[in-house]
Amino acid sequence: MNQSKQFVLSTVALAVLTLVSQAQAAGQAQDATSTAVTQEIQQVVVTGTASASGTRKIDTSFSITTANEEQLKSASPSSTADILKLVPGVYAESTGGQSGANVEVRGFPSGSDSPFVSVQLNGNPVYPVPVLSFFEGTSAFRLDDTIERVEVLRGGPSTIYSVGQPGATMNFILKKGDDTPERTIRLTTGTGKLRRGDVFIGGKISDGWYGTVGGFYRQTQGVRDPQFKADDGGQLTATLTRKLDGGEATFYVRSTDEKNAFYTGVPLISSNNGRTISEFPGFDPLTGTLMSNEMRHFTIDAAPGKTLERDLAEGRGMKATVWGANYEQKIAGWDVSNKANYFSGDLNTISMFTGDNPLTAAAYLAAANTSYNPTAATASGSMTYVNGGGAVDRNQQVVQAGLWSVEKQLSSFTNELRVSREVIANHTLTVGGYYANYRSNDEWYLGNAHLMTATPNARLINVSLDNGTVVARNRKSGNVFYAPLANYTGENMALFLADEWKISENLRVDAGLRREKQRLEGSISNLRSGDTDDNPLTVYNNGTSIPTGTYTNLKRDDSVNSFTVGGLYKLNKDASVFVRANKGNTFIYFDDLRNAGTQAAVNDRNGVPNPEVTQYEIGFKTANSLYSAYINAFYTDFTGISFQQITTNAVLNSVSGSRGHGVEFELAVRPVKNLQVSMTGNYQKSKYRDNPAIVGNEVQRQPNFQFRLSPSYRIPLGDNAVKLYGTYTHIGDRFADQANLSYLPSYQTVDLGALASIGDKWEVRVAATNLTNELGLTEGNSRLTGAQSSGPINARPIFGRAVEASLLYRF
Repeated sequence: MNQSKQFVLSTVALAVLTLVSQAQAAGQAQDATSTAVTQEIQQVVVTGTASASGTRKIDTSFSITTANEEQLKSASPSSTADILKLVPGVYAESTGGQSGANVEVRGFPSGSDSPFVSVQLNGNPVYPVPVLSFFEGTSAFRLDDTIERVEVLRGGPSTIYSVGQPGATMNFILKKGDDTPERTIRLTTGTGKLRRGDVFIGGKISDGWYGTVGGFYRQTQGVRDPQFKADDGGQLTATLTRKLDGGEATFYVRSTDEKNAFYTGVPLISSNNGRTISEFPGFDPLTGTLMSNEMRHFTIDAAPGKTLERDLAEGRGMKATVWGANYEQKIAGWDVSNKANYFSGDLNTISMFTGDNPLTAAAYLAAANTSYNPTAATASGSMTYVNGGGAVDRNQQVVQAGLWSVEKQLSSFTNELRVSREVIANHTLTVGGYYANYRSNDEWYLGNAHLMTATPNARLINVSLDNGTVVARNRKSGNVFYAPLANYTGENMALFLADEWKISENLRVDAGLRREKQRLEGSISNLRSGDTDDNPLTVYNNGTSIPTGTYTNLKRDDSVNSFTVGGLYKLNKDASVFVRANKGNTFIYFDDLRNAGTQAAVNDRNGVPNPEVTQYEIGFKTANSLYSAYINAFYTDFTGISFQQITTNAVLNSVSGSRGHGVEFELAVRPVKNLQVSMTGNYQKSKYRDNPAIVGNEVQRQPNFQFRLSPSYRIPLGDNAVKLYGTYTHIGDRFADQANLSYLPSYQTVDLGALASIGDKWEVRVAATNLTNELGLTEGNSRLTGAQSSGPINARPIFGRAVEASLLYRF
């Protein structure tokens, strides 16, 4: 462990011991100053609690992070997934744009997307399963001014409630109208010709009725300008709340229609076995992208006589609507809660995926001759630009990238009912049930390689050999290698039971059980290999994957048991320690049916297992006007995770497990009035097991050490005020692959911001992210296997410096 890690961990350990000793002696002093403590101390959370009315955050026996509207804005998240940088123990790779993030949870061995992060709206999963191929939960959510706060629960009792997610549950809470009206309009501009408008209106409609309406619209070229709109679209949300005797009912609808460009790797130079990354000549890794108008509108040779047209500007956008209803009321001593929603929409992926590493045009032509005209000189043949027809310089660096199309039509219905009551003295019993029905209709076309210059906003290239072989023409240099059509349906039903035992005023124990069943069915097209133009000389479309018109029907039924048990001891009113153990599960997904291929393989639960994780936590929580601390140590034991990697020409699958341990921390000190310095982060060590090929290797993509140091200072100016804030972020080194051959170096970023409040009507905010233009990698070339080579590579860096300015008016 290097000295910086030792220093931070020693500081955290010392802080824990000091704070515990102070907390034990501070009971009466805290009571005396209770009127002056911050709002944080009284924060109530509803995620992971048995009661719908929630529990004070400091009184929960599990790890949960919260962020209110101002904290969300101060974080300057580039996407929904980027919000997770606020959460210790979670690492979000949000460099793909608004959608398509990879999110890793400490100790959970995921390789891509976010299988161990569930996204909820008002306690309902937006879509019941957290991940499918080319879909992850944050892609179905957009942040705007209709959100009051977010709660992110890690492990804990989430294994028995709602979807039963053992990893992280990200619950966004919508604003609801109340007796004090709120009306705002916010205009934002910034890097990439950003133009965005947000509106929110909320308040009382009539006696007992409250409502809100709000949304946004934006357009931007993006930090990486693809020569077309990177983000284009908007969202509208409305709520209606009816106050009841001892409760309320809230109805909501949110409709989103937005196109979002998706970014993958760019050319870079690797040296020192990947330890040193530098700029590829002529390509700014912080602002450049290979995408361009020249390839924006592309075609897919899907079958003889079948050509499809696609638009890269569609990216990984969404056109979807979610309807929901939440009901909670106290009836004859029973707390009754029901949450239901219906989601329907298209979440397609029309995007570029980089493939082989860059090489010179001469080297590409020589390889083409070796494969298709071996008796010819390696330099024979022609390489010309598609647009303009000029000859390509043989020293020009070129790269192949696939323009893929994956269309997904998703729909789901979910419902959770729970009732709670103190059935005997000091025992509160909760009984509930969860139901989900969901579908996905898929149409895939992977491959479709295009040869282009390794330059920003690349130019496309045609290649012909002297023997008449056409290697690349009309933009294409490779076939569609995988083109399944599929229709899937899933159904989950669960029953859960929990008991909370208040042993004394200071000691509380809770335990819960969950029994869940899942049924999956899928109809997947059978595939054949064919030539779309019946011309063997046009090699770019030979061997195309084509559906035969017949289908394989697959299904599987599974059932699992989960449990959680925890205890909390209050040191005083505003400090506590807790312990927790749980065992959770996730089921197989639709893609596991397709990857298995046959019913016999689907039935093999060793080859297609349901993942299972056991977790242990011990933690300390305290908050007062001077400081706050949320610290926990964890241990995870994971088995049965299926891993899929889609390379340039194949789909690879494997199964493994892992063990991990570490510590997470959220610390803040307020030494003088208006000044706060906070630090969040984690240290963890997780290694693979159960797979001889990778046993003992570090779990991919997860930094052992990461932290965020965030000072803020508020300057009162009479009726006005200015808040200055910033964040220094350190992300430790990682491996991009399970084999630990592709190294990703550590990186550090600096963000700064200022918020000016002018009276009670106006706010002006200016914020900058990655102020120093740090070159940090979040992903290697995931289309290739093996060690990251020295020389030219493809990898995905963080975005370069971005500045935003917004003006808010309350009316």
